[in-house]
Amino acid sequence: MLRSRLIKAFLCVCAALSFAAGASAQFKSEAFSNGFGDSEDVSPADSAKGFFSVKEYFAGLSHKQELKIGTLAGGSAVFIGGQQIYHRQYWKLPLIYGGLGATVGGGFYFRGKYQASVDAYNAAWETDPLTELTPDSRSQTLSTLCFVGGALAYWGTLMDGAITFPTDNPHDPGKATLYSVLLPGLGQAYNNEYWKIPIYWGCLAGAYHYLDTFQTNYKRFKRIHNEATDSSSGYNGSISADTAKYYRDIYRRYRDYSILAVAAFYLIQVIDANVFSYMQDFEVNDDISMDLRPTLITPETQYALSGSGSTTAVGLSLGLRF
Repeated sequence: MLRSRLIKAFLCVCAALSFAAGASAQFKSEAFSNGFGDSEDVSPADSAKGFFSVKEYFAGLSHKQELKIGTLAGGSAVFIGGQQIYHRQYWKLPLIYGGLGATVGGGFYFRGKYQASVDAYNAAWETDPLTELTPDSRSQTLSTLCFVGGALAYWGTLMDGAITFPTDNPHDPGKATLYSVLLPGLGQAYNNEYWKIPIYWGCLAGAYHYLDTFQTNYKRFKRIHNEATDSSSGYNGSISADTAKYYRDIYRRYRDYSILAVAAFYLIQVIDANVFSYMQDFEVNDDISMDLRPTLITPETQYALSGSGSTTAVGLSLGLRF
């Protein structure tokens, strides 16, 4: 059970990283570089260049061009160790590959031993139900621990690459986004908004609590329904098949809602970290003023000039500061 949940969590992190990398790579010219208000039009061909490019990624690893943090993290989520190569920290590669190889290899090794003990137990039980053989629970535990270690090593590799990514901005939106993808709340800490961390963690913990509760009840009533509808099971419980089916469907629906809630809170805190990292430089004070002065208005287009007797006009310029 624990191993399956860890695998699902690992796949969710990979999917989140892929989404974040795709988004940052698609909008890397604007959304990750404060390049708003550009006067040049963007053609479809220019937009197509914004998507993640394997050629561009490996050109960055060859130090032929600079990479955005989203592009680098997205590529390194698949090509492990790419961030360390880009940062010229080659001494970390043996640690990364050695750690991943040892933990993942150990996980499969102990998993094989456990499965072999289960097969031996099943074969012995068929001939002697009182056999003293038991599945090797120790190998099962070691397998789970090894896979957990491999997942942590993989996560640590991506986190290390995000931390060491060079930037002159103390509140870089790319870093804030990647931090929140890797660890909920870390982007808020990076933005010095620590008060938000308990809120997001509380929402995530609450949503996961209900997810686990509804999943447990769903499995319970599903089992009861299966036994109640199986004539050979000998079921004689007080819950009828129709009642079990009703509650099974209810808890399955609530479980699905809880999954959406977990995903929604996770995504909201990622967006929050990205948006408020941009807003760190916004000037917010009590200085509210208005400036009104005469000015000369000069049309800038030929359309405005056509049919007019003069090229300029007298008007008022209004400036607001708030």
